[in-house]
Amino acid sequence: MRIIIEIQVMRIHNPPHPGEILREFCFEPLGLSVTRAAEALGVSRKTLLAILNGRAGISPEMALRLSKAFGTSAESWLNQQVQYDLWLAEQKSDVKNVKQLSAA
Repeated sequence: MRIIIEIQVMRIHNPPHPGEILREFCFEPLGLSVTRAAEALGVSRKTLLAILNGRAGISPEMALRLSKAFGTSAESWLNQQVQYDLWLAEQKSDVKNVKQLSAA
């Protein structure tokens, strides 16, 4: 029995960090300060600044908070983070010696 799994996902070349998206499409249009947004989200300014500056990622809990605060889906925030993380991994990983597996 041979199992074939093929997943095709449209990936973005050099996707932006979700913090950039948050700043550009949520903070700037609404004129939000980090302090005001952090209070509304129930997180510290430090936590929010780390995300906005690309030093921290979007956790599932933060995705839920952003979803509620901005009327978006939690999945959209997590998908952005996954796209960014995968792109970073592709830049750093050396998988040329990994062998393809198949059923015996």
